[in-house]
Amino acid sequence: MKYKCHRCFVAFENENGTCPACNQADQVKEMCEKDHCHCSHDITEALAYCPECGDAMCPVCGSHDVSQISRITGYMGDVSGFNAGKRAELKDRTRYTIN
Repeated sequence: MKYKCHRCFVAFENENGTCPACNQADQVKEMCEKDHCHCSHDITEALAYCPECGDAMCPVCGSHDVSQISRITGYMGDVSGFNAGKRAELKDRTRYTIN
């Protein structure tokens, strides 16, 4: 099983729960099989969701190291601060194009 530190974006296989780069355990999570630690894309208009784990991922390369930003009542906000219900609502939204 591979693990990834979300503080320094290092992937590793030791199972002691600490990152070999920063020696911290609070940001270490189990990696999805489709995840990798390098995404060269700056901004994409939409996110995809991983069919394996359901987390947000880059629709171009499949990296799970993405930050999702949404406009809420006129302000841009990071989706990581949303509660589970609000994240589910965002995932279910449909995008429309009006000519």
